[in-house]
Amino acid sequence: MSDTPLLSVRDLSVAFEQGGKTSMAVDHISFDIAKGETVALVGESGSGKSVSALSVLKLLPYPPASHPSGQILFGGSDLIAKSEKQLRQVRGNKITMIFQEPMTSLNPLHTIKRQVGEILKLHQGLRDAAARKRTLELLHEVGIREPEKRLQAYPHQLSGGQRQRVMIAMALANEPELLIADEPTTALDVTVQAQILELLARLKEKNGMSMLFITHDLGIVRKIADRVCVMTRGKIVETGPTREIFANPQHEYTRHLLAAEPKGKPPKADLSAETVMQGEDIKVWFPIKQGFFRTTVDHVKAVDGIDVTVRAGQTLGVVGESGSGKTTLGLALSRMISSEGKIHFNGRDIDRLSFNDMRPLRRELQIVFQDPFGSLSPRMSVAEIIAEGLGIHEPKLTARERDKRVIDVLHEVGLDAETRHRYPHEFSGGQRQRIAIARAMVLNPRFVMLDEPTSALDMSVQAQVVDLLRNLQAKHNLAYLFISHDLKVVRALANDVIVMRNGRIVEYGPSEQIFERPQSDYTKALLSAAFRIETAPADVVSQ
Repeated sequence: MSDTPLLSVRDLSVAFEQGGKTSMAVDHISFDIAKGETVALVGESGSGKSVSALSVLKLLPYPPASHPSGQILFGGSDLIAKSEKQLRQVRGNKITMIFQEPMTSLNPLHTIKRQVGEILKLHQGLRDAAARKRTLELLHEVGIREPEKRLQAYPHQLSGGQRQRVMIAMALANEPELLIADEPTTALDVTVQAQILELLARLKEKNGMSMLFITHDLGIVRKIADRVCVMTRGKIVETGPTREIFANPQHEYTRHLLAAEPKGKPPKADLSAETVMQGEDIKVWFPIKQGFFRTTVDHVKAVDGIDVTVRAGQTLGVVGESGSGKTTLGLALSRMISSEGKIHFNGRDIDRLSFNDMRPLRRELQIVFQDPFGSLSPRMSVAEIIAEGLGIHEPKLTARERDKRVIDVLHEVGLDAETRHRYPHEFSGGQRQRIAIARAMVLNPRFVMLDEPTSALDMSVQAQVVDLLRNLQAKHNLAYLFISHDLKVVRALANDVIVMRNGRIVEYGPSEQIFERPQSDYTKALLSAAFRIETAPADVVSQ
């Protein structure tokens, strides 16, 4: 590493003005990034990490954002003082950025080939054939299987992990000097996360690239960062080499972060408990059509002959890489998508029920989605969001009775009932997920599908949500189908675990057996990547 910083942030402040009031999001922070160095900004939601990162390329909305103080020196030149035209020479060439949510960053109307190729053509002047070749190389490099088949795909046709890999490919296309990565692995499964971290480390070594890595996951920091800056409430409270921070944290907040992770173990599986949901030989095949007449030439076997049982008061964890079929299985059991096979819910066969026949059962069969902000209407208040299901399934309730049910369920999920008149954007990520859980719980369901409900949350908030779900399950004897790539959360909550890969079950058994005595190489690779922060064997994860 060079002694001269590639990036030097000096006394930076970021303020936002709204309604005549000014709030300080970043408060006089300073840090340097040397050439070839990775610096991690670590902290919980609202600490100012992302605002600091966005300030480097002046991607904040100006106004209401402003910089009351500070400089951001890149190659000796102050980026804050540069004009928009001058910054365009830096963005995408010398400094690139990977954002946390790829679905909002990728154009839904353009194919992957066009979006990656556009960068290569614009910045490197490549023609169609050369751009296509380089696009394939990049997609392969970031771990997308059969990239030739993905060139004509649109973002909505890819899994969350695949979309994030496309974003990473776009960011790395021009071999930047500095890569800003804002929670780039939050939505990725553990083996892909390990691959991406290994990829970034390799590219950093190969190109002498520097990184500013934004994350709340300290396991990732230990793996990839040379130095750490710990942020809370807009201030950097501790900084130093990664090993020193982990071995001997000085600040109370740093110690809090290091101690925050889901704790406890679920009760042992009770085979005598009532079966709430059961699937037999569940299949979900999507046709692949080609030619003028759109003839079916093959199928994507998203779920291929799976048997599952979920009992009252217990949790079945479903783990696996992105694209393994986890969410598709949950949607099939919930009858949100068509499938083949038998589905029994509350002792009733529901696999052949029509949409209208399923409607009365929806109150007992609820879903909590991965992204609470995307699943909550921004135009409805919290009270309206939670009470919406009551209006459909319990139309005879009076307005007073509905409001009481909303108040009761908000108390149950640990939120102040007075906040029910506010809107989703006024809450933190953890609070929004509690609202999503309240929306499901207000209907007194028997079965709840939880689709990655903690993946985008801070470690301490994850632990709180796991405790909340555990308490609600014990109180209401709920059956959970818990879908996640975070094996630490699954271990804390699930009685039984299914390990999925390419639409099939690789391993199925009690949680204790899966985590302590895994049988398959694939399960061992997942556990290695999750708990040892090591890259899983390439021959296992890349097949």
